[in-house]
Amino acid sequence: MPLAAFDQLACPLDGVPLAQDGQSWRCASGHSFDIARQGYVHLLPVQKKRSREPGDSKEMVAARRRFLETGGYEPVSDAVNRVVTAGLAVQPVWRILDAGSGEGYYTGRLAEALSGQTELQVLGLDISKWAVQSAAKRYKDLSWVVASNANLPVLPEAVDALLSLFGFPVYGEFARVLKPGGLLLQVDTGPDHLRELREIIYPELKPAKAEQSTCPEGFRSLGAESVRYPLTVEGQDRISDLLAMTPHGYRATEDGRRRAAELTGLTVTVDVTIRTFEKH
Repeated sequence: MPLAAFDQLACPLDGVPLAQDGQSWRCASGHSFDIARQGYVHLLPVQKKRSREPGDSKEMVAARRRFLETGGYEPVSDAVNRVVTAGLAVQPVWRILDAGSGEGYYTGRLAEALSGQTELQVLGLDISKWAVQSAAKRYKDLSWVVASNANLPVLPEAVDALLSLFGFPVYGEFARVLKPGGLLLQVDTGPDHLRELREIIYPELKPAKAEQSTCPEGFRSLGAESVRYPLTVEGQDRISDLLAMTPHGYRATEDGRRRAAELTGLTVTVDVTIRTFEKH
């Protein structure tokens, strides 16, 4: 069956259902949100912004798209697709939310992996306007909104599976929008992720953060798995994109960025952990 528009949007101002009316989404309270020419909807009210343009910059988004299109993180995407596919129950409609979808690489590949099995509604959400614009231009059959994980513009218990990939999980909101038994998939970097690059750009590495050991309230753990492999990045342009698409791009010292700019090739470790939870 074909992809369908995500039909469980909620007004970010009062939480009541939104319905499409021409080129806008409206709620019964009279709030209206226009559909941008790229096809996305901006559902992050000005009063809930913490900066003028929150989230990733236009340059970070462009760098991430260029790098991901080289296929370097495809094994991570494949693992995500496999876990989500195995965790979804057979039913007439699957509603998927990618909370922190960036420029849409993982969201788009997941939609492709799931298409044809049942009716599919996929919503990509990110706080960065530039990321959502990029995603909406590339993946026109999916639904895209600018919004915050702290105030998801989604109706309660509407989502079958929720992705939080390299993002900022807000478990209370995740539990609110997931159906009972719904799947939460969380992907985080491991202690060795891009270690070789970090050793070049920082004077010394900070101790690795302790891995998440407790289950979020309202969920039960379904397990975890590691995705780990070496990745060779050839050429200064690709190394520059890899650095620019991560927080290391602005955290690095000037000397660190200079050393990275001198590289013509580098093999780094990709080290991520995929954790799955079920809402109960």
